[in-house]
Amino acid sequence: MRTTTVVIGAGHGGLAMSRCLSDRGIDHVVLERSEVANSWRTERWDSLRLLTPNWQCRLPGYTYSGADPDGFMTMPEVVEFITSYAKEIAAPVQTGTTVTSVRRTDDGYCVATDHGEWQCLTVVLATGAFNVPRVPAFAEAVPASVTTLTPREYRNPGQLPEGGVMVVGASATGVQIAHEIQRSGRPVTLAVGEHVRGPREYRGRDIHWWMEVAGVLDERYDEVDDIMRARRVPSMQLGGSPERATFDLNALTGVGVKLVGRLAGIRDGRAQFSGSLRNKCDLADLKLNRLLDTIDEWATANGMDDESLPPHRFAPTVVSEPPTLGLDLASGAIRTIIWATGFRPDYSWLDVMVLDGKGMVRHDGGVVDSPGMYLIGAPFLRRRKSSFMDGARADAEDLIVELADFLDRQASPTK
Repeated sequence: MRTTTVVIGAGHGGLAMSRCLSDRGIDHVVLERSEVANSWRTERWDSLRLLTPNWQCRLPGYTYSGADPDGFMTMPEVVEFITSYAKEIAAPVQTGTTVTSVRRTDDGYCVATDHGEWQCLTVVLATGAFNVPRVPAFAEAVPASVTTLTPREYRNPGQLPEGGVMVVGASATGVQIAHEIQRSGRPVTLAVGEHVRGPREYRGRDIHWWMEVAGVLDERYDEVDDIMRARRVPSMQLGGSPERATFDLNALTGVGVKLVGRLAGIRDGRAQFSGSLRNKCDLADLKLNRLLDTIDEWATANGMDDESLPPHRFAPTVVSEPPTLGLDLASGAIRTIIWATGFRPDYSWLDVMVLDGKGMVRHDGGVVDSPGMYLIGAPFLRRRKSSFMDGARADAEDLIVELADFLDRQASPTK
């Protein structure tokens, strides 16, 4: 089988590219190992909502049109939004098709699947950046009496054994899960390393509204000093909830969550924590205030001060002293550990030499280090908002220009 472009993955990023390809009249196919929006269907916990407001759910030629623009979609609503988009744009999706290999050929790529091979000039990698949970090697030292889960396996507090829970990782996923489990009646210990603090609302508006209008979310990959560092920054401690709740560390300690430092290792059944919790929290507080300074400066410069609540600052993160440096995991106080330590992509099927030493695709703003190959859905791909649905929209509209120019050059090599 032959086509011009093969898009691998039918999540919102792959579908955004499909719409842009169709707009350009470029024939293509979208290959999906399961169903459209599969990860949203099968790899999320029950109560999860998008952390971006509904008005920010925008894909090429398609926006949220419901009655709750300031709310946050549940996972079933996200699935419905994405599947409706796939139907709206008549995306040429082949579901139940697993890609087993992508390799270079003399005139492009061969994409092998469990339903045959595709020959194409260009490939778009849209399988997402959050496929495989990152679990530290020392997890093997967890006592057998302690149940361990990743966020992909966690569904709700009812599936956990009675007793204490340690959540490892304090980005958006970790703080939301820690909050939910603590409210269920199980005592939670949260191991905190580097994190990005964020309020749900500021000066009467959603923090994402401010970050959008002030240009923070649209900051480009070629405008930052260290893009590799920027791509590793943890996700902001936000969650979507009907109450528009804030999920920073002060909110968690307010409901009883105990904070400890970064989990540095496990030896003889004893968890060892870094003593740098105070410093990590001070740094997160400092970065939050810098963000609020940027917002306040924009508001003043654009005449928004009279239309918004006055500027204010949030209380510093409260950390108990002295820091807890160890915890006996065999004592029975902790019955469950949830590894909210991030994810990595799975490119085991990619037989093209484009991966770095950490298994990440080498690319320049989504243009992969292999002619005719493109990437979408990775953190800070082209903009700070790249990992959000609206970021995929903007990135796809940029990448289609790169892809179309490549096809033009192939058709007219003298250009």
